[in-house]
Amino acid sequence: MYGKGINQYQQVGKASAEYADPHQLVQMLFEGALSRVAQAKGFIAHNDVEQRFTAIDKAYRIIDGLRLGLDKQSGGELAGNLDDLYEYIQDRLSEANARNAAQPLDEVISLLREIKSGWDEIPVEARGVKSAPLSAGQSSA
Repeated sequence: MYGKGINQYQQVGKASAEYADPHQLVQMLFEGALSRVAQAKGFIAHNDVEQRFTAIDKAYRIIDGLRLGLDKQSGGELAGNLDDLYEYIQDRLSEANARNAAQPLDEVISLLREIKSGWDEIPVEARGVKSAPLSAGQSSA
């Protein structure tokens, strides 16, 4: 489902990704994308074309993984809107790469932070992930 993006992220946090639930994986994908975009900005500042390209390519692939993971059938309008937004983000990444410009990356960072913030605020009960049963000696309070 999130295969491409997860593969990109696993280059950084393989052990964490192997044990994460789907909600955590998406959080990790956002973190990975934000990290790669920030790196790309640094490479632009240092005029390192090869590293800039690599960082933007990795961010693009992570966003692609997020897009591929959208359930457009049951996700309705929200999934469609997210797909459009992810496509826009990818367009901005491509523009930043083609023009060697940091401004589109600033916009990408802002958009990703906003989406990630909403994702982070999803209550545990609504995540579709069953919590682990309490072991002996633990209380729910």
